[in-house]
Formats: sequence, C-alpha cells, structure tokens
Amino acid sequence: MAKPVSIEVWNPNGKYRVVSTKSMPGTRWINLLVQQDCRVEICTEKKTILSVEDIIALIGTKCDGVIGQLTEDWGETLFSALSKAGGKAFSNMAVGYNNVDVEAATKYGVAVGNTPGVLTETTAELAASLSLAASRRIVEADGFMRAGLYDGWLPHLFVGNLLKGQTVGVIGAGRIGSAYARMMIEGFKMNLIYFDLYQATRLEKFVTAYGQFLKASGEEPVTWRRASSMDEVLQQADVISLHPILDKTTYHLINKERLSKMKKEAILINCSRGPVVDEEALVEHLKQNPMFRVGLDVFEDEPYMKPGLADMKNAIVVPHIASASKWTREGMATLAALNVLGKIKGYPTWSNPNQVEAFLDENSPPPAASPSIVNAKALGLPVSKL
Repeated sequence: MAKPVSIEVWNPNGKYRVVSTKSMPGTRWINLLVQQDCRVEICTEKKTILSVEDIIALIGTKCDGVIGQLTEDWGETLFSALSKAGGKAFSNMAVGYNNVDVEAATKYGVAVGNTPGVLTETTAELAASLSLAASRRIVEADGFMRAGLYDGWLPHLFVGNLLKGQTVGVIGAGRIGSAYARMMIEGFKMNLIYFDLYQATRLEKFVTAYGQFLKASGEEPVTWRRASSMDEVLQQADVISLHPILDKTTYHLINKERLSKMKKEAILINCSRGPVVDEEALVEHLKQNPMFRVGLDVFEDEPYMKPGLADMKNAIVVPHIASASKWTREGMATLAALNVLGKIKGYPTWSNPNQVEAFLDENSPPPAASPSIVNAKALGLPVSKL
C-alpha cells in the first residue's frame, strides 16, 4: 500500500477532486477551480521530485484530474492509476511534455494539457540576459568582486565582447527564437543569421524594417540571412542561441564536431532542452577554449550537470529559470488548472493554444474551453468556436 502523502486542502466539500503535485505560484488557479465546485488538494511533501509511488498515493481511489510537473514520469503506470480513479484529465505546468507518454494517456482516455502561449517573452528575455552576461563576463566579475580580489582598475580586467555590430545566430526561429532575435537586434543592433526548416517571414520583415529605420537615422543598418544549414550559423555567428524542439533529430545537436566549427570566442546559449547539447563534449570544448563562453538554463541529465561543468569559469549555469517571471509562472498555473477543469466540465478545446490572453485576464471569467490539450484530436474532442 502506498505511503500517505501530506496535502493542503481547499474547498473540502467540492464535487470534483483535483490534485496538484506541487504548490504553484498565485492563487487565481485555486480560486478558479474552487468556483467550479472542485476540491483542490495540493501536495506539500518536502521533495523536489515526487516518485511514481508518491503520485499514485496522491491520486488515490477517486480523482477527477491532476496538475503535474515536467520533472515527473507520467507513463503507463500513472495514467492507469488515474483512469482507475475515474480521472480524465492531466496537465503539465509546462509547455513541453517530454515527460509524458501521450499514447498511454490516450489509451486510458486521459486528456493531456500543456501551457504554451505564456512563456515566449519570458524565455527569450532569459536567453538575452545570458547572452549579455556571457559577452561581458558579468558572473565572473561578480565573483571576483565578492572574493575581495579587486584592488583597482586594470586595462585587461574582464575584457569581454561588444555585441553591437556582431552577428546573432538563431537555431529554431519559432515564437521564442524569433522573440529572442528581435531583442538582440533591436537592443544591440546585431545582424541576424538563422536556420529553421520554415521561413521566419515576420522576423525577416522586422529586421528589414528596423534596418531601414537605422539607415534613415544615419546609422549602419542591420541585416538578416536565412542559412541553408545549421553549420552555416555555427560558423558565422558570434552569439548563438538554441531554440529547437527535442526529438531524435535534435538530440546532441551540438556535439564535438559542431562545437569545433564555431568561432573560438563565440557564445552559445541554451534555454530550450538540455539533451540538445552533448554536455561532456561541451566541457572539453570549454577547457580547450577559455574565451569560448556558454550560458545554460537546461541540462542533459537534470537536475545534474556533467562532471567539470560547474568548475568552468567560462560557463554561466542557472537552474531552469527561463519561465520564472511572476506573470508567466502564475499564468502557467492558471492554464494548467483550466486544462483540467475544461475536461472535467466537458468544455471544447481552445482553437489556438498560443493565443491565451483571454484565459489570463483577471478582470473577466475565462472562456469555457481547455486552453491546450495536446491529444485532443486523438481523443476526438471538439474545438471551441469562440
């Protein structure tokens, strides 16, 4: 028998039982569930990552839906347990769902939700922050000051790279990649080279228009170019930010061979998925090229880093905080809760999961729809006409 798990309960007499495997930012998500007659149970265990056994204990014998986290292993075992408890809805509090076996969920009739449409600018901002921090060696300089090593200005002290006029490379010019590119181009007047299977027409138009504005102002115009291969971006860009999806084709996309193609003083940023980068190869490259710098928000074997990475002064490493703005995290919690609520109530799915402003407006009730159900088509769920 599974060991009991500590919980916090809201609206104990609610008709529908919804479980959250973690406490989540804000209270709007709780209030929205309670207003629709849900009993909300929030796990309060002092564990960063819950085991499958812990989650089975949370599900219990009657559960209508679960809000989970990307650190959890949602596969056959958990979806079977949720189905047996009468549950029909699960939502990741994340845009990604690599931790979810969607086929198993569909097999048991469980709708799988995620939370796109709310992370774009926040994630792009962190990628831009890491780019600037790496180029100007801010983290190294901060540690130097805190260690009491600064005894006066020196001409060679922490000399970094000027971004203006350099080339920013984007691999994966979707919503986040394009938002990052715009920030770097408009903020630092960088030129763009990007690689994507699809043409980023809106991004190209933006760069063209901004270039014309600069030229009219008597400044050097920025330029853009769509590369014919990813290697072309690696060879030519000064700062490269990775924004691909993670699948078999992008696993270890950045490996020893591709690192060797990059400039010796290039900067590599990854706020997408950890396994996109071969971390062991990266550590060796950082050792051999002290002026090559990297900013990482995600890691190959989270929460762990490959041996040696933490010792690299030319690496900035942060703990998966790309979505960690108050507005975004509270929005993610709201969307995840509404995914579960929508399925419980029999609502249709939202027609465009990347346009979720209506669900986040605190001054009006959310639409009667599930914001984003990834297996909606497989389950034959209707689409909202709103």
